Amino acid sequence: MTNSHIPRKQFSIEVGGKTLSIEISPIADQTNAAALVRYCGTAILVTAVMPMGEVGLDYLPLRVDYEERFYAAGKILGSRFVRREGRPSEDAILAGRLVDRVLRPLFDYRIRREIQVVVTVLAIDEENDPDFVGLIGASTALGISDIPWNGPVGGVRIAKIGSEFVVNPTNSALKDPSCSFETFAAGPAGHISMIELGGNEASEEDILKAFEVAQRENDRLIEFQKDIVKQIGKPKADVKLYEPAPELRAAVEAFLLASSPTSRSETPKLEEAVYQPDKKEQYARMHQLKSDLFVHLETAVEKPDLKAAEFVFEEMVDALVHKNILESGRRPDGRDVTKIRNLSAEVGLFERTHGSALFIRGNTQALAVTTLAAPGQEQTIESMETIGKRRFMLHYNFPSYSVGEVGPFRSPGRREIGHGALAEKALRPLIPSSADFPYAVRVVSEILSSNGSSSMATVCATTLSLMDAGVPLRKPAAGIAMGLMSNADGSQFKVLTDLQGPEDFYGDMDFKVAGTADGVNAIQLDVKVHGLTMEIIKQTLKQAKDARLEILKFMEGIIAAPRPALSKYVPTIVSLAINPEKIGLLIGPGGKMINGLIKKYELASIDVEDDGSVFVAADKPEKAHAAVAEIRGLTKEYRIGEIVEGPVVKILDFGAIIDLGGGKDAMIHVSELKQGFVKQVTDVLHMGDVVKAKIINVDLDGHIRLSLKQMNGGGA
Repeated sequence: MTNSHIPRKQFSIEVGGKTLSIEISPIADQTNAAALVRYCGTAILVTAVMPMGEVGLDYLPLRVDYEERFYAAGKILGSRFVRREGRPSEDAILAGRLVDRVLRPLFDYRIRREIQVVVTVLAIDEENDPDFVGLIGASTALGISDIPWNGPVGGVRIAKIGSEFVVNPTNSALKDPSCSFETFAAGPAGHISMIELGGNEASEEDILKAFEVAQRENDRLIEFQKDIVKQIGKPKADVKLYEPAPELRAAVEAFLLASSPTSRSETPKLEEAVYQPDKKEQYARMHQLKSDLFVHLETAVEKPDLKAAEFVFEEMVDALVHKNILESGRRPDGRDVTKIRNLSAEVGLFERTHGSALFIRGNTQALAVTTLAAPGQEQTIESMETIGKRRFMLHYNFPSYSVGEVGPFRSPGRREIGHGALAEKALRPLIPSSADFPYAVRVVSEILSSNGSSSMATVCATTLSLMDAGVPLRKPAAGIAMGLMSNADGSQFKVLTDLQGPEDFYGDMDFKVAGTADGVNAIQLDVKVHGLTMEIIKQTLKQAKDARLEILKFMEGIIAAPRPALSKYVPTIVSLAINPEKIGLLIGPGGKMINGLIKKYELASIDVEDDGSVFVAADKPEKAHAAVAEIRGLTKEYRIGEIVEGPVVKILDFGAIIDLGGGKDAMIHVSELKQGFVKQVTDVLHMGDVVKAKIINVDLDGHIRLSLKQMNGGGA
């Protein structure tokens, strides 16, 4: 057998001073298209598949999967008994959502063919985030395939480090203290359609500059991909688009645009149902109107397709909401485009929890509950990209009852993980360091009712809950979701402050912004249109800032500062630092010493870090402080010449043993008791005597020798 090379075509471009290469070859040749993309040490295979034949679904059946492979990072992970990849990590879920959110708006929503994009990470280096590589690979694979799609797209990461805006910074660079924010911005030519941003009170002006840099880089990447498509792209398949029968459409439109026979006004039935200030009333009216429509169609159309009728119903609601907002600024609940819904909040709802808060904005309700625990309760993170610990955890739950529906309770899905990660990103820079506040912090946000932007309500509720718990937040944070209504070419638009249900479902964007009074900590953007111009983004950030400041002022009236004391149910934690070389002494053989201390002082835990940080947790302060005193004595660094004090606890023929405290003792040899000859130790010392002595030797094993005679000025 002889070796032969696989035929391949390679294309490359410089991005952020590093080479991005795209390789097209027969690899994965049963797909519609595949691309192997490399960037530094990262290599990702992206495949795009669209099987033949339509499926009987009433939506676009698109799936985007992001597959981690532990071998990509040279790791063997998994449980002790199952050494293989299992449930996707949060990193993988968030990366998959990122790619999905860029690709999805550029598909025609009337496609009824299954489409799947799979991003498989084959190799990864420690310095370059794979999201960028995966997105460009997905865009290229779809671009050269025969799958109908209105791409390509570009996407890059931009960080402001010092005064510079850096394209695709390394992970090491992002740790620079002068890094004020980093963002991933993506979209088609001339537009931005997806944003993820995390920062520390970044200014809106700097954020806009970063988006402008990203747009220039994205446009370069798009032209690069267009050239690849021109050279090797396949003609797009002629895919049938879902379209209701004309007679059915006409019958639906006629019924919904007619006024109600029981109403005194001439308002069309559809408009009467949609424009209600209360979500429950609106939901009930729209449900009843849809039921009446279905009954009407049974006699108005021969064998009516009710799924098609529902499709037309939704299209008409979409058109109605767009038309009224663009022409007159009329929103479904009657608000002005910049007005926030009614706000209310409470803190301290439950005695036994460490902190709690309920934040309500319109029909959206978020209950946040804070729990404080010893550092040992931190979450261990183990994924392809990350191995470490997470001290601040924010978990988001979205039960079906929050939208008046019935459903099972399962593990968190993409929505729960994504919304929780966004809210956590907004608050993480404000959490005090472990040196200032040595607790693991977990907040759970329970969405009790949802009508738009529960993730931003979570930011507000979490802030109030943390302050109620006495966590010394650096500053309070709040969040707001912004919506958009625009015409077909984007030349006319209105930005909506405080996005609510119908505006989210039928609108053009969900632009979430969270931060403090002094800057932005987190942004997340999703769109249903081609993308946003810089003009729209600028207007959105301005309205979002005004709304954020208004909400923060309201929150200040609920609780102005973190409570000065923690709840009596919070464990007391006392910390100290020991020499890392003494960790083994503190733990003892088989954990004997540390477990003995826990039992002796009835502690909740003793947590020891590799750097020598020790955290003692107990239900009562006096227990924690007593244990710390013993640990200090046990791990104390004794130096030659130091004066120590302690009782005589043992008399030997050749000397005496002195208890120095903390389980540490030392010996005074008979020759060091006093000047001259000493016949018996008891001539000088007796059991229980408390003596002061000088340390004259500390050997490598930590054994200490003392001298009494040198206390009196004598020589050794």
